[in-house]
Amino acid sequence: MTVPIVPGFHPDPSICRVGDTYYLANSSFEYVPGVPIRRSTDLVSWELVGHALTRPSQLPPSEGAANTGVFAPTLRHHDGRFHLVTTNILEAHRGHLIVTAEDPAGPWSDPVHVPGTDGIDPDLCWDDAGGCHLTWASFRPERPGITSVPIDPATGAMLAEPRPLWNGTGLAAPEGPHLYRVDGWWYLLLAEGGTERGHVVTIARARALEGPYEPAPTNPILTHRSTTHPVQNTGHADLVECADGSWALVYLGVRPRGKTPRFHVNGRETFLAGVDWVDGWPVVIEDRHRVAPEDHSFTDEFTSAQLHPRWVAPGAAPVTRWTGPGELVLTRTLLTRALDEYWTAVARLDVSSGTARFVVRIDGKHWYGLTADGSTITATLAIGPARDVVTTVAAGPVVALRIRALRPPASGPFREVTEPDLVELSVLGEDDQVLGAFDGRYLSTEVAAGFTGRMIGVEVLDGSVTLHEFRYSTDREEPPRH
Repeated sequence: MTVPIVPGFHPDPSICRVGDTYYLANSSFEYVPGVPIRRSTDLVSWELVGHALTRPSQLPPSEGAANTGVFAPTLRHHDGRFHLVTTNILEAHRGHLIVTAEDPAGPWSDPVHVPGTDGIDPDLCWDDAGGCHLTWASFRPERPGITSVPIDPATGAMLAEPRPLWNGTGLAAPEGPHLYRVDGWWYLLLAEGGTERGHVVTIARARALEGPYEPAPTNPILTHRSTTHPVQNTGHADLVECADGSWALVYLGVRPRGKTPRFHVNGRETFLAGVDWVDGWPVVIEDRHRVAPEDHSFTDEFTSAQLHPRWVAPGAAPVTRWTGPGELVLTRTLLTRALDEYWTAVARLDVSSGTARFVVRIDGKHWYGLTADGSTITATLAIGPARDVVTTVAAGPVVALRIRALRPPASGPFREVTEPDLVELSVLGEDDQVLGAFDGRYLSTEVAAGFTGRMIGVEVLDGSVTLHEFRYSTDREEPPRH
């Protein structure tokens, strides 16, 4: 499969089903609200219904440093309630956190922490007697690897000593554990090989949850390593039994482009595959579900004070003041995820009371932007420690700014494409001004490193600014530029 079911920066998917409806959670790292929750009835089309971590009591404000915050979650439904367990890496000393809700759209409870746990990627499961078990990838020297312990999910208390389970097939970074009870067996699903090109999915089984675990003879059961498949880094999967008794698997992958080593810019995305059980083992059928490309275009005219859940900010929730239709006053950053390979975003701003930057960014050190201060607009590129002011043009306090991710021109004797894309910065008006189109490689994970992807939005640098309108459009059919 080459089309994600949840595009853009949506890594570490976890899925569960209640009746005929499926629910999906993804990690969110430094962005708040944290852990987006989606709903679907067909596994292919997903609706963003909210976030699990929306309040400071659940996710304390931070400085929003890159690749911190909320790591991989697990979403499960048990005894009439949804349970979500995850790790706020900034509060790792408190242990993994558990929140619950009757409705996955929220509200979710304040967190219960499990003291004495460390590491990342926690999982929750329940045994046949109703006992709850927490499993995670431990970093503790005395018990490294995949570790599990029975807990009281209401209090976070451990009910026994943590114990090791199975640490995978010997590849790097065994993590992302999920336990399932199927036909009298306990199955332990893992990610191995690191979340880069060597990423794989492996599985083992045991008659008792404590083990010993027998690895599948066909491990890894999913990987695209050392292939030319357009989707790479495949791993960190989760299984779900479908309403009709069949099975499916969600997993993360990236869509790298350009010349070697190839560059992915929108982060790790969520993909879908089918699963058959053969001789007691899951066999992944990647082409079972047809996922067609979607048009993700939207226009937000801010007709009410209620923000759409697509909007987030680094470190703490967006701070806005709504003064009327089309008048969203910002005092700090407001961002949304880039969802397509090629796209156009336009923001209409009033900067008469402040200074703002319309930006596409991977993190605070890797971004391209247009800064408006009421009299000028400056195009700037930030690539790590280097910052280049490309040009400055005159402009008034009310501006329309555009950023586009364009298909790059082909070059060379074999017409190779070097860049994943070109990022174009423009000022719109009676005579549109294109201030430049710049190599997209420098806004990629391969350059910036880390776990997130491109975000688009407005950063307030001084005072307050009014966002009148934000438009995002999918540019799927644009012909190559020469």
